[in-house]
Amino acid sequence: MLIARVIGETIATIKNPRVSGSKLLICKQTDQTGDILGKSYVAVDLVDAGVGDLVLTGHGSSARQTYKTKDCPVDAVVMAVIDHLEVDGEVVFRKT
Repeated sequence: MLIARVIGETIATIKNPRVSGSKLLICKQTDQTGDILGKSYVAVDLVDAGVGDLVLTGHGSSARQTYKTKDCPVDAVVMAVIDHLEVDGEVVFRKT
């Protein structure tokens, strides 16, 4: 799992029928405080996340083990919206 920030949405009208109807979110990996670390990637949204949310994403074969993405050609899924993060006893992120 990776921590990521949702930075946008994308629409693809022509896609594999197995992912038809799925919301596609553009995410960027972050550290535990929400500071951007990595490059952008697209993930299938399983939890109705939105732009600006800090989320947990699953990748690779793990992304294909959900009820919606089983045996689908996906490489990343948003599987949780983070409410708060606690590191070493200190809350470093809290959703407002």
